[in-house]
Amino acid sequence: MIEKRLIWVLILISQFTFSQIKGVVKDSISGKPVSFANIWIENENNGTTTEENGEFNISILEKSKNFIVSAIGYKKKTIKISEAKQIFLSPSDVQIKEVIISNRKNTKEIEIGKTKSLISQAFENGPKIDVKYFPYLTSYKKTKYLKKIILNTDNRKEEATIRIHLFSVGNDGLPDKELLNKDLIITIKNGVRNNKIDITSFDIKMPINGVFVGFEKLMIESNRLEKTSFDTNSQTTKIHRTYCPYILYNNVERDTKFIFQGGKWIKKMTDSSLKTTIDEPSINLILTN
Repeated sequence: MIEKRLIWVLILISQFTFSQIKGVVKDSISGKPVSFANIWIENENNGTTTEENGEFNISILEKSKNFIVSAIGYKKKTIKISEAKQIFLSPSDVQIKEVIISNRKNTKEIEIGKTKSLISQAFENGPKIDVKYFPYLTSYKKTKYLKKIILNTDNRKEEATIRIHLFSVGNDGLPDKELLNKDLIITIKNGVRNNKIDITSFDIKMPINGVFVGFEKLMIESNRLEKTSFDTNSQTTKIHRTYCPYILYNNVERDTKFIFQGGKWIKKMTDSSLKTTIDEPSINLILTN
C-alpha cells in the first residue's frame, strides 16, 4: 500500500515539473538574431523576451502547447514549443511608413492624461504589455502632433530597459496596429523618476480614434532583480525574482481595462452601474503644433 502511494506521489510531482526551454529567434532572410522579440505561451500569462543576441530561456509546464512570437517589423508567428529551438521570423510585407509633416511649428505644447489620483507602485512584474488609452478631442486641432511620452518609474537597478508602444485603435476598440516603425527601447536610470521620452522624430499625428500608449516589460538578464529569503517553517531558502523597472500606476475610475495576455489583447469590462477603479499606468502625453 505504501509503495502504491509513493508511485502516485511521484506521478503527481512529475506532472507539475517545469521544463527549461532554450532557443534563439532569427531573421529568416539574413539569419541575424532578432533582439527583444516577444515570446508568449499561447493563451497563458507566461512569456519572455529574447536577449540582444536573440536567445531566450523560459520555464514551461506543457511542451505540447504553442509559442506566439512577435517583433516590430516582422510577421507574428505561432510555433510548437517542441520545435522552438530555432525560430525564424519573416519580415513584414507592408512596412510602416512615417507620416510626412509639413509646416510643423513646435510653438505650443499641452500635456494630456493627467489624473487626480495618487500614484502607487505596481507590484506585478510578470510579462506584460500594459496600455493607457488617450481619446481624441477636437481641442487638439491646434496641437495635433505627438511630441513626448511621460512615464513614471521606480527602478531598483542602476539601469534597466523597457520598450514603449503606440497602437492605433481597431474596429473592436482594442489596440491594433503599431504606430512606431522601429523598436523604441528606453534606458531608465535608478530611483523614482519622471521620464520624458521624445518621439518627435517619429512624426506621428494624433489619430482621430485616439491612441493607446503603453510599455512592455523586457524579461532579459540585465533587467532581472533577485532577492533571497529564508522560510523558517520549511527551513528553505527562496529566491524572489522580478524585472525592473517598476511602473507607477494611478487608481482611476474606468469601465474598461485592456490586457495583453497569451499573445492577444483582451478587453475586460467592469460594471458600469458601480464606481469601479482600476490600476492604470501613469503615462501622460505632450502634444505640440
